[in-house]
Amino acid sequence: MKVQTTELPGVLLLEPRVFGDSRGFFVETFHAQRYQDAGIPSAFVQDNLSRSVRGTLRGLHFQEPNGQGKLVQVLAGAVWDVVVDVRKGSPTFGRWMGAELSSGNKWQLWIPPGFAHGFCVLSDSADFFYKCTALYAPESERSVAWDDPDLAIPWPVKEPLLSVKDQRAPRLKDALVLPSY
Repeated sequence: MKVQTTELPGVLLLEPRVFGDSRGFFVETFHAQRYQDAGIPSAFVQDNLSRSVRGTLRGLHFQEPNGQGKLVQVLAGAVWDVVVDVRKGSPTFGRWMGAELSSGNKWQLWIPPGFAHGFCVLSDSADFFYKCTALYAPESERSVAWDDPDLAIPWPVKEPLLSVKDQRAPRLKDALVLPSY
């Protein structure tokens, strides 16, 4: 597995080894010791899978309190995945990074607690899988507006399909509850 650091501290882009032949391929999607050696905890408590159609944008989501670390990957299709540092006092507060994750490249992204996360579907549909270090806690659910002009994220869609919650998300500067650095 190749581990790449990103401009956001603790956020990692992972390129698992792919073993392929005429029958297909094999990829190890999680190995506790290897991932711990890369700085990713092995104490995952919840796995989730979503399917979304082209143009769907989910995010930017985080939990506070009860922050979740997430190990994400695309099982089918392709997404543009974005992570934003929302930790008050962090030297990289408000900065973001993006990467295309797809069933073709089989990359994973590790997102520690304290970062907002979202993705936009680039293919006809996408199956998005993620492991979480904390259980989903509705009372801790928070969002930041996908189109916050202060973040200036160049999403690959102008009019995304959004949930009602994501339509109402505040700008980062107006968020009432943020994790501390």
